[in-house]
Amino acid sequence: MPRVSLSERLVRMPVVLPLFTFLAVLVLWEVGTRVFAVPSYILPAPSRIATGFGAVDLPRWIAHIWATLRVALMGYGAAILISLPIAIGLAKSKLLSRALYPLLVVIQSVPVVAVAPIIIVVLGTDDAPRVVITFMISFFPLVVSMTTGLMATPAELIELSRSLRAPQHREITQIRLPYATPYIFSGLKISITLAVIGAVVSEFVAAELGIGYFIQFSTSMFKLPQAWAGLAILVAMSLILFQAVSLIQRLFFPWSLPKAAK
Repeated sequence: MPRVSLSERLVRMPVVLPLFTFLAVLVLWEVGTRVFAVPSYILPAPSRIATGFGAVDLPRWIAHIWATLRVALMGYGAAILISLPIAIGLAKSKLLSRALYPLLVVIQSVPVVAVAPIIIVVLGTDDAPRVVITFMISFFPLVVSMTTGLMATPAELIELSRSLRAPQHREITQIRLPYATPYIFSGLKISITLAVIGAVVSEFVAAELGIGYFIQFSTSMFKLPQAWAGLAILVAMSLILFQAVSLIQRLFFPWSLPKAAK
């Protein structure tokens, strides 16, 4: 049997290499802050950040996490439900594409942070404005990826479907959507992380609960280890949601994965 090098073994173990890299970064971070005596208000060491987790009791952490996660998932779900029919319309109609697509680009070009206070004033301070802000941030990548995938269907298949007089809904569900699935999941993976960002941005503007509010409150009180702990939770939340979408694709749509990822 041919000998397998260490690098090839690490490549075959996708969990080990990132974990090793992450631990190495933590060690260098800890050593660097201690050797160079970096003040904790500039960059706290990982050990100080760990104390920030313990400074807040578990029920309070759970309340903040659930507040952010709930808004992120609601905005994400709304983005999926609205973007799919729009993408189908853009892919099916050149007139609609030329009329609507520039408007979508203009809406995406508007800084959500600048519009957020207006949305809060109009919709109030409950979940509705935060869901709208999250939707606005995560919506555009979904529309673009879905439209691109639907339009990537080979033209000969569309012509064959029309020559057989297949209904329009079968052309969408049995021809266009299967070809668009890899593109759709690319957009879903991007948008789920943007949904977390949108939820946090909305909490910066108006909220009394959530990880974004917790980070803002902690920094205002100069509790930097707690703020970094909240940031670590946000990173973990984004990674878990990203992996959840990837898992759904691997379990239910394995044929849409590239060969290297199977």
